[in-house]
Amino acid sequence: MKTVQFIDALTHDEGVERATRLFAQAYGEQPDGVWSAPGRVNLIGEHTDYNAGLCLPIALPHRTFIALKARNDTTARVVSDISPDKVAQADLDGLRAGGVDGWAAYPIGVAWALREAGFAQVQGFDAAFTSCVPLGSGLSSSAAMTCSTALALDDVYGLGYGASDAERVTLINAAMASENDMAGASTGGLDQNASMRCTAGHALLLDCRPELTPLENVSQQPFDLDSLGLELLVVDTQAPHQLNDGQYAQRRATCEEAARILGVTSLRVSADGIVKAGDSFQALKETLDALPDETMKKRVRHVVTEIERVRSFVHAFAQHDIVAAGRLFNASHDSLASDYEVTVPELDVAVDVARHSGAYGARMTGGGFGGSIIALVDRGRSQEIAQQIADEFDVRGFHAPRALAAVAADSARREG
Repeated sequence: MKTVQFIDALTHDEGVERATRLFAQAYGEQPDGVWSAPGRVNLIGEHTDYNAGLCLPIALPHRTFIALKARNDTTARVVSDISPDKVAQADLDGLRAGGVDGWAAYPIGVAWALREAGFAQVQGFDAAFTSCVPLGSGLSSSAAMTCSTALALDDVYGLGYGASDAERVTLINAAMASENDMAGASTGGLDQNASMRCTAGHALLLDCRPELTPLENVSQQPFDLDSLGLELLVVDTQAPHQLNDGQYAQRRATCEEAARILGVTSLRVSADGIVKAGDSFQALKETLDALPDETMKKRVRHVVTEIERVRSFVHAFAQHDIVAAGRLFNASHDSLASDYEVTVPELDVAVDVARHSGAYGARMTGGGFGGSIIALVDRGRSQEIAQQIADEFDVRGFHAPRALAAVAADSARREG
């Protein structure tokens, strides 16, 4: 059996040096600067963001670094250390949604989105990317790329939205538009908010109700596992992870149709009404009975119960009730598997092994259909439990998983 690989985060110096070197190799000059943005782990609250619900992400120490230089024309050129000899480019002038193919749609789409939002001063740019956020892992490598790009463009073109938490919402919106409209990957905003607004040592309680202001929709919740003798193990199953194949968008459309049938603006309204009812079980039953088919009932049941699980997890963790927090992890995964139907065998097996190996709780994280799981474990046990998952994957003929240790890290920033 092979020893499971743990993915280390790039240091500040490593990220700056690699991005700068790639930039010089690709373009023959030095960048205006280097910026970075983190991937994220969502502790709980899955598929709730686009339902105006609650979610609870942390930023990872694993980051995407971008070296960028402004241009005096409308050409955008991008290169990545995955294919350092292939520079993709597009002309921002006349660019339309969906007009860029492949991975380059994500960073180039940010510049397009800013220009569409009225920032005419945003012109072309050259950029080089290096990253230690695992691709296709459900840890939001795409948001790390779009958010680092947004912050870099804000800086070099003097937009002035990167300095404060509330003002970063303008950049978050550009990153979301890039993913949704240029890259065609449906996203609800959790990932971009986490990458741009998380703080070290805290989880970000994000309330996605659209009527809230940027100062109202987040609160920083202390999340210090080490002081409690705990670790958060992340295991990238390396199962294929695709959110632009229609499955994610299909579930989103089902939720929106359910809200229309229920006569509410979002499923968050239904979730809050159920909580406030004297008999929440009866209120949930009445809500589901109003829906026309079993698939829609299941999707709605996941969303409304998941929103409440976020509230319960925040309370349990604040009380240091780790057993209760673990049970909520388990309930979240079971709901995602049976009601939302976004897990795959690799995710379910990894969760089962983690639970049977002594984790307090384990669940898939991210959009599903592949990607990663997280497990709340005693300090010092991450390597052992990750290895047991890897051994079981080997027996079943799955791809070898990778792992990383998650701590609550800082948001996007200028690095140099």
